Order: sequence, then structure tokens, then C-alpha cells
Amino acid sequence: MKRFLLILLVLLPSFLFSQITDITISGKVTSKADGIAIPGVLVVAKGTTYGSYTDIGGNYSIVIPPESKVLVFSLPGLKTHEEEIKNRTHINVAMESDNKKIEEIVTTGLNIQKEEKYCNYAGDELFGSDRSILKGSGANLDGGISFSEAYYDDGDNGNNTEEYSNITENEYKNVFENPVSTFSIDVDNASYSNVRRFLNNNQMPPNDAVRIEEMINYFDYDYKEPKGETPFSFVTEISDAPWNIEHKLIHIGIQGKKIDYEDLKPSNLVFLVDVSGSMSSANKLPLLVKSLKMLVRGLSKKDHVSLVVYAGAAGVVLESTSASDTTTIFEALDRLKSGGSTAGGAGVTLAYNICQKNLIQDGNNRVILATDGDFNVGTSSTGALVDLITEYRQKYDIYLTICGFGMGNYKDDKMEEISNAGNGNYFYIDNEAEAEKVFVKDLRANMFTIAKDVKIQIEFNPAEVKAYRLIGYENRILAKEDFDNDKKDAGELGAGHTVTAIYEIIPANSDEEVQKVGDLKYQQTGITNEAKKSGEIMTLKFRYKPIHSEKSILIEEVVKASDYKDLSKTSDAYKFSAAVASFGMLLRESKFIENYSYDDVLELAKSSYNKDDQYQEEFIQLVERAKTLAAMKSE
Repeated sequence: MKRFLLILLVLLPSFLFSQITDITISGKVTSKADGIAIPGVLVVAKGTTYGSYTDIGGNYSIVIPPESKVLVFSLPGLKTHEEEIKNRTHINVAMESDNKKIEEIVTTGLNIQKEEKYCNYAGDELFGSDRSILKGSGANLDGGISFSEAYYDDGDNGNNTEEYSNITENEYKNVFENPVSTFSIDVDNASYSNVRRFLNNNQMPPNDAVRIEEMINYFDYDYKEPKGETPFSFVTEISDAPWNIEHKLIHIGIQGKKIDYEDLKPSNLVFLVDVSGSMSSANKLPLLVKSLKMLVRGLSKKDHVSLVVYAGAAGVVLESTSASDTTTIFEALDRLKSGGSTAGGAGVTLAYNICQKNLIQDGNNRVILATDGDFNVGTSSTGALVDLITEYRQKYDIYLTICGFGMGNYKDDKMEEISNAGNGNYFYIDNEAEAEKVFVKDLRANMFTIAKDVKIQIEFNPAEVKAYRLIGYENRILAKEDFDNDKKDAGELGAGHTVTAIYEIIPANSDEEVQKVGDLKYQQTGITNEAKKSGEIMTLKFRYKPIHSEKSILIEEVVKASDYKDLSKTSDAYKFSAAVASFGMLLRESKFIENYSYDDVLELAKSSYNKDDQYQEEFIQLVERAKTLAAMKSE
């Protein structure tokens, strides 16, 4: 025991001393040519794994051990800069362009076998083959990763690394205790095409791959166009829930105004293309190239396109080029080849830098990220990427579109979170038909945002509603206080986009028991005479910001009990959206679906689908396939 205490007394001072004498160094990184701040620069204490990145203003702060002598500053396209510390705690650095390195990095992206060392230069130059976590930044620097280790298959041999965030279905809320429901809109529809991919491969999708609101919002419900100055129209319907006739469904449809296509603002688009080894299969990079060509064909001569690639490093393949020069753009796309690990963080940083460099004031400035979603080298933590993208969104109004491709390595959860941070939309492209839908049929709605931070808040009347649950939107739920808070970020709405939301409600006169908190000691809850006489089921509040404003606008609509219709008399939009919702619940094995079956879904869908709509017709085929797969699974 005495010996132990002696050892402790010897070691404790050195431990405390090492903690006390860690050094914090801060500073700013700028361009030597013009003095402009440079974001995304990797700052590392040489010979250690202590590091940080510069923020959007070029500022950094790094904690390093006292024995450190040199800081290393690096970013693709710039000369790596080393700075002796010399007891300083504030070090500013001016970095120079390195055209030679850009060429070599681009060559890496186009032909991975030519310049192996640049495929992971950020790791190899600083750390050799030491695979370690960069302390303080959340970045994973797998410096010595080999091509074979970086390659991911498409799931053919069981090496499936797809990731989906856990979804816990919304439960019923007692109206007395939770009279208000608030959520951010979501017009993404990646989940539907991803589910389709599974079913077409004769697989049932994982439960958490099914986001019901994205399945519902995949379809066009032909809502009425807005009139006057208001950029939105609203449709509400109430009828019986097909899967539980004791409950009601409230269908809410929102239609965004279409823009004047003759007076479109010019676009500054940066294609950020993942050319890593995991993108080699036919349904990834080759399909990606075809998809981007479709997009370019729909642009005008006022629009400009840049092309950035990333594999083990990132580089500029094509500087900003007029969209009318399709030959040059297509040649650049055709040269892309896959190989190497995935420096996603470096690619995102470079793409945003290029977009900012070519910024069009009052134009459509957007980064289009095309990837299978894997980020395993560089700034790979979702949090670090979200922070970077959020800064660019707030400062420059640069929007983000993410297009997911392929299977086996698909990182659905990461891509959705990143797209939300970038005021963006998110698509999963599983075939050429889907590429045509996204980049040709829905091009303008997907590219031009007409409203940002769009939120919906519903106040239910306890005289008419005992309990409610929102179907889907689990990761879009907001606190009720967020609705009136203009600093709270929410979803965006594109030109001509529609938003559909469905609530399942338990009527106030129902005998069904709903879980609630026990009696309160200090408060009493009751129903006002006004609420009893109003005949109103709920009040819909809709809040949005115009594109170049930070002040929101409020719109209100009321839904009355007298609006109820028998299910057979509801619109096709009501019935078909309910069919899609019930299909999603079946795929998720929802406890709320009761005894509803795939046959019931088919009956409802066939009674309401538009025979001229190829996507609605395809939905029926998918339900048939899921029915067969479910039957095989149960045998």
C-alpha cells in the first residue's frame, strides 16, 4: 500500500503538470493572393493527432501538447504550410495556391491508379500510416487506407454497410395535455425510391428505411394552384381511417406557387461527385453521370456549372462553365472513374468554396452532392459537416441537393441530416427513370426554392378530438415554442412543390382509453363554451419566410367537423395518400395498422389512382410485390 501511494505521489504532479501546460493556439488563415479567409483548412500539430479545422471565417483554435514545435496547415489546391510555434499562442497564416497539386489530385479522381500517394495525402503527409482519430475535430484520418480496404461491394457477398437512423413511430397525444402539434415540412422523397429498390430486388426493406411522410410526398396529388399574392394554397379533408373506422384521418395538402419559367434567375451549380472505390458499380457512378447529363440538358445559357470530385482527396475537374457548353461539361463527366477512399469532408469544403467564388447575387447558388453516402476519410463526422454546411447556408444562401446512389454502402441517415442542414432536398436515384423524374420532370421544383423555414402547427379542439397522432415526420417534430421562433431552422419548399401531411385522430366521443398523466395538483383543464360551440376540429397555422427575408409570415386555416365526408366520397388524393400511408405502416410493421392487409391497400389504391400517372401505377405493382414477399416470409 505504501509503495502504491509513493508511485501515485510521483506520477500525480507530472499528470497535473501535463494537463495544465497544454497550449491553446488560435489564429486566422487567409489567401496570400487576396487576403480572403479560407474555411476548411486542416490545422495539425506536426507529429501528433491533435488538430482542428478553420471555420467559415478562416478562424481556428487548437489545443496542443507543450512539446509541439510546428503547426501544419493543409487544404486541397493549396501549398501545405508549416509554421514554427516559438512560444506563440496566436498565429495567422497566409496560404498560396498550388496548381501542380490540384492537377495531381484531379488526375487521382479521374484515374486512381496514377497518383496513389495523393489519394490520401492529408493522412500520409502528416501521419504516415498511423490510423488515428484527429483529436478535437471529429475527423477520421485513415491515412494509410489501401484501395482494396476502401472498396465496398454492393451487398452481393454479404458485405452490407447500409445505415438507417432508428425511427420510433409517433404515439397518440392526449389533446388536454398536448393540444398543439408542431413540425417542420419535409418534401424529400428518397425513402420511397429506396424502398422501391429493395422490393425490386425481392427484399423487404428494413423498418427504419421506411419514412412514411417521404413515401406520401413522392406523389403528385393535383392540388389547386394558389391565387393572388399568397404563394400557397391549402386543401383539407376529413373522413374515416381506412384501417380503423372508429378513427378519422385529416388530410392536409399544401401547394406551392409555380414560378415564371420565362424569368428564371441564373443558377450557379457545383456538382460534387463521389468517385471513391465504393462508387464503381453500374448503379452508382455510371448512373450518376447519366443523371447529371439530364440535368445539364435542362439548364439555360444563363446558368453555370462547376465539377468537383473527391476520392482520397478532392479536386476541381471543371471550373465554372456555361451550361450551354454541353460538350465540355459532358467530356468532363465522361472522364470520371472510381477508386480510392472517401474524403467527403474535403470535397464538401472545396465545393462550397467554388460555389462561393462564383456566387451569383440573388441567383440560385447550389451544391449538388452525388454519392452513396459514405464518408470515411477527412471530415467524416456528420456533426462537423453539418456545422460547415450550416455556416455557408446562413452567410451566403448556398443551398444543397443530395442525390444518393447504389446499394450495400448507402448511408441514408447521414445524407438526410446533411441535406436538412443545407436548406436542401434529398433524393435516392435507383434507376434512369427516377433520374428523369428528379432532373427533368421535377427540375425546377427541385432547384428553385420559394420559401424557407416552413413550419406547421395544429391546435386541436378538445371538444371534438380526444387524441391525435401525426403519421410520419418523426424526425421533423418541433417544440411548440419553435413555431414562433424565427431563429429556428425548418424545411424548404420549392417552386410548385406540394406537401402532404396526415393526422389520425380519435374523436372526443370515443370510449377508447388514451394514456394520460394523472390529475394535476395546481392546474385545471377544461373546455371553453366557445370551443364547444365552434364546431371546429382544429386550427392550422402555417409559417414561412420568403427567400431573402429573415422575418416569417403566418397563414391560418380552420377545419370544421361539418367538413367530414364518407370515405367513398372523398377525393382521389385523400384515398391514394391514405393507401400510401397504410402501405408504409405495413412495411414498418406498425402497431397502428390493425388488421389492414396488402389486399386492402390494393383495393383502396386501385379505386383512386390516376391511370395516366406512371408513378401511381407503379405503386400498385410495388404493393403486389410486397404482398408476395410478405407471404413468402411468413411461410
